[in-house]
Amino acid sequence: MTELRSPAFLIADHFALDFLNTIAAPWGEQIEWLANGPALLAWLEQAHAVPAEAAAHFRSHARELDRVAAQARELREWFRAFVSDHAGAPLGRSELRQLAPINRLLERDDAYRQIELAPRGEQGRGDDHGHRALRLQRQRRWRNPEALLLPIAESIADLVCERDFALVRKCEGAGCTLWFLDVSKGHGRRWCSMALCGNRAKAAAHRARSKNPSSEASEQS
Repeated sequence: MTELRSPAFLIADHFALDFLNTIAAPWGEQIEWLANGPALLAWLEQAHAVPAEAAAHFRSHARELDRVAAQARELREWFRAFVSDHAGAPLGRSELRQLAPINRLLERDDAYRQIELAPRGEQGRGDDHGHRALRLQRQRRWRNPEALLLPIAESIADLVCERDFALVRKCEGAGCTLWFLDVSKGHGRRWCSMALCGNRAKAAAHRARSKNPSSEASEQS
């Protein structure tokens, strides 16, 4: 696997928004996770969006991969504009026309379903212990590098059709560009990550209180 400059940053609780976050500066310096074809392939592998055998097959298609990476970056920025316009509110009928680029990608798909062995411990109807030996699993024929865009398009479609777009949020951290789906209890999530912007905000608030202790005392009184 081609190594990324930084490990895939998967904090959004939805793959479509993790894709949107593939250009960001979570540690101060901007990172482009989709800079070229090998980087796109590596990111998809780390996100478990492409099977290892398909990734191995495409790895030798350098020129085609770079072209698909450019398409992925264009798709990302189109999606960024859509999310920026509609995040925080339910989607309606009027948004369908805007989603035509996703439908055009989805109609290229060559997917099918197969019966296969279920992972050990998977729950469901089956034997007396509640396990099942078989499951119906969706598969895809990875005919060319452009197929790498299909799991992305499928995830965007899932986000707009199956999830509550009112719960799509942008991190409240100063200068942070990261998005996430707020699946927290009570839907009170504010930060892309407590380890990043959450702790930074706490530290900033602590510094502000230290500079003005009288305000902290008045808040406590």
